[in-house]
Amino acid sequence: MRRPFRRVPRRQPGPQAFHTVTVRQRIVRLTLVGGLTLLALLLLLTTLDVKRKKADTAEERPKKAVSRTVPSIPRLNVPPAYDTTRGWEITGVSPDHAVAVDTDRVAYVERVDDERFRVRTLDATTGERTWDGAPWWPLFPGDRYPRLLSVAKDGEEYFVAWSYGRPDTEERKPPQPLISLDIYKAGDGTRRRVELPWPNAPVVRGSGPGIVVSDGKATSAVVDPATGDVVKAGTGSLGYPKGCENCRKLTEVHGLTDKGLLVGGVREFWVRGGWYSRKTAPKGTDAASGVPASLARGHLLARWQPKKGAKDARTHQVWALHDAANGKAVAQVRCRKPAIVPSEDPQLVASPNGRYLVAGRLAFDLEEKKGYCFEEPDGTDPLTLTTVTNDGVAYGATSARNVTDALTRGGEPVQVDLTTGVPDPLPDNVRLASGEGTSTGLFRWTDAKDVPHLIGYARRGGG
Repeated sequence: MRRPFRRVPRRQPGPQAFHTVTVRQRIVRLTLVGGLTLLALLLLLTTLDVKRKKADTAEERPKKAVSRTVPSIPRLNVPPAYDTTRGWEITGVSPDHAVAVDTDRVAYVERVDDERFRVRTLDATTGERTWDGAPWWPLFPGDRYPRLLSVAKDGEEYFVAWSYGRPDTEERKPPQPLISLDIYKAGDGTRRRVELPWPNAPVVRGSGPGIVVSDGKATSAVVDPATGDVVKAGTGSLGYPKGCENCRKLTEVHGLTDKGLLVGGVREFWVRGGWYSRKTAPKGTDAASGVPASLARGHLLARWQPKKGAKDARTHQVWALHDAANGKAVAQVRCRKPAIVPSEDPQLVASPNGRYLVAGRLAFDLEEKKGYCFEEPDGTDPLTLTTVTNDGVAYGATSARNVTDALTRGGEPVQVDLTTGVPDPLPDNVRLASGEGTSTGLFRWTDAKDVPHLIGYARRGGG
């Protein structure tokens, strides 16, 4: 006979059982939460790693910049040729800025966070942002800005941001020092990264059709901005001119011309595989006395001694501007020998159209094939010229120690019309431009909070 169904009463758990269940539930929940947190962190790290690797690829297209309109800009005391009511301003910029002449773009380095930087560009005339490069990590601590320069090759202009140091790795043995170069096409911001092992602090120049890295002596490497290819040159591959003993003393790579490396010794200089200074010495100079100073826009500035027996041989030097393609002197001028030799040779600065060049107390007009030396007859009160416009108006200061001093309001500001060669004084409180675009002057200033500013003022008449 089948037994009837009987409900068995459920046993009630005691206090200890409740405690056990609760602990187990908490363990499960904590495990789930911990797993989800770990998974989220892994996803975040993976994403950051992917972004960083993407930013360090060989070539990269930048993001289209979002333009920023400045409602008002400070009105600094500047020369009257600039209109302080028309212009633009950016803040927190790097000490360096570069101008691409053909595209009339200004590039600068901006800090992204404590460790990363990026290159940004804007239209020099309107101030409209053009493109923004992706953030990247330099090879030295983030308390210093990477350096910035411009270079042009075959009609294409590039901006180059570079840093030097040791990569940050977990290896016990310190890695070899590197030069890291981020090369951007000025027109669209396409980026190429080149890393070059380099044992000692480098000298990096961009005054020719390539980026020249040297040790300040005879060892160098040339980086092609278009392809990223690197060609190294040592002491044994510099093509010393036959019979030139001076060329083998204190040999130094000074830059790059369209024909090859520009190399100099204690006296005399040459272009590897090209011309030799002794054969292209300016008229009235000692052919074995040439010393190269700087390159810009296809021209070389060099210092020469007058021929022995000349009336001013003991008191004067000849400064000549040479065509870097063939070494021929385009213009020359005599200047008094300085009482103290400057620590740096004067650096050539060209007008945007390339007709005029200035360097320290020197100025040249390529169209008129004329040179100027702005100093008193006894060599006192020399000018330090900083920039020159397409109209041939050069700006600078007397009694300034160097270009940096003139740009930070040292000395007494002046302007010089190179069509007449006559300097005119400017008010003492005038600030000089640190660069020139096609129709814009670039001015730097630092506010009361130590924030650096870069301002572009339109030039009246656009010249």
